[in-house]
Amino acid sequence: MERVLTSDEMREADSYTINVLKISSETLMNRAGVALADEVETTLNSLNLKSVSVVCGTGNNGGDGYVCATELKNRGFDVKVYAVEGNLTTDCKREKDRYKGVYLRHITGAIVVDCIFGTGLSRSVEGVFAEVINKINSCGAYVISADIPSGLNSDSGLIMGVCVNADKTVAIGELKTGMLLNDGLDRCGEIVKKDIGITCPKYNYASTNFSLNEALFEKRKRNSNKGTYGAACIVAGCEKYPGAAVLSVQGALRSGCGYIKLATCEKLKYAMAVKYPQVIYSEDCDLNSQAIAIGMGCGVSKELYQRIKYILENYTGKLLIDADGLNTLAKYGVEILKNKKCEVLITPHIKEFARLTKCSVQDVQNSSIESAKRFAAEYKVCIVLKSCSSVICDGYKTFINVKGSSALAKGGSGDMLSGFICGSLARGLGVYDAAVCGVTALGLAAEISSKEKSDYCATSADILKNLHFSVKYLTDKN
Repeated sequence: MERVLTSDEMREADSYTINVLKISSETLMNRAGVALADEVETTLNSLNLKSVSVVCGTGNNGGDGYVCATELKNRGFDVKVYAVEGNLTTDCKREKDRYKGVYLRHITGAIVVDCIFGTGLSRSVEGVFAEVINKINSCGAYVISADIPSGLNSDSGLIMGVCVNADKTVAIGELKTGMLLNDGLDRCGEIVKKDIGITCPKYNYASTNFSLNEALFEKRKRNSNKGTYGAACIVAGCEKYPGAAVLSVQGALRSGCGYIKLATCEKLKYAMAVKYPQVIYSEDCDLNSQAIAIGMGCGVSKELYQRIKYILENYTGKLLIDADGLNTLAKYGVEILKNKKCEVLITPHIKEFARLTKCSVQDVQNSSIESAKRFAAEYKVCIVLKSCSSVICDGYKTFINVKGSSALAKGGSGDMLSGFICGSLARGLGVYDAAVCGVTALGLAAEISSKEKSDYCATSADILKNLHFSVKYLTDKN
């Protein structure tokens, strides 16, 4: 697992390292600059280049840049620095005074190293800083950002006015949440982590955010039968939205559970039975199932609300609520989630979560991890907050999934995910593990589909077709 920290957590780790471990800020800056120089040298050699321009800001990120420039100069590379004018921090001024190389008046070069802002940026980028960032983005160079692309919010991953578009980001110490959320996935390019000895015992693998890791599938025993792997009941579809039931069932069929039951309208039931004879059909939800998923293509209604309420109060298994189930809760009252006998997993996308929490989409994007944590803790549920990267949180543990592609940005992706997760719950996974398993498997399948047919042309059918490749890959990891 990879640790991913917020800017506050990173500052606390810096403080612990300096004040408790007694590693000076000068030593840490030197380590950061050398680590950055190592990665720049690797890139220069891979591109068969010898010259590089380093753009240094006025803060400690700029100080890292001056150390990097000095180190590369000492290694024999042609280095030039573009210095952004302004009041320098003490550490930055010291390293600038030590740099004895050439300065640029204009940003040019085949490789440009962005050392303008670090993780502490808290305001919109304007004035001379915005001009410098725009020049970096328009100069046509290969861009390497130090720690995080300048102008990117290190917590939310949103652009603060303007932002460097990096080809590679060298994360110092630990990954930052903003690298993996919202615009971060598009602006960071390749992410490389460099350990420089920053540590804090508070942030251990039991309590910190995680990402970039494969979900695990338990090895199946030969001595087993369909009863071994549980029953998943899917409540989905109506005459207006028949496809949601189809996609949910298709996702569940690839999850490894033993039985799949579909509770849907009479007309849809007989139409689907021809193509999916292995599914058990009914109009009523089976509370004897190990897992239930409800809401996909059901339509928003008071009837659905009462149905969800009944399941919450009487069911003792694992319940997934998605799509129209969530929109129904948002309309008629989310408080019923507090009165339940079952474990609950909800799978909203950003807009659905905004409806549930009565806030704006922008508010959710600004603090998606904290918003998910608060809701999960208050209602004692697990959440999959779906976006370009999905945040999975049960109120204690948090996982950021970055597997996937924009091929998933099409109708039906959520239905497939809900079906697959429901089947994973039925075969015995806990709600948190099933959520991680589902988003990772579907994300990998989307990546495979995008490589085959492009993000534009890959369809839900393509992703379903490739789901077995991702499951096999994840299974073979064990």
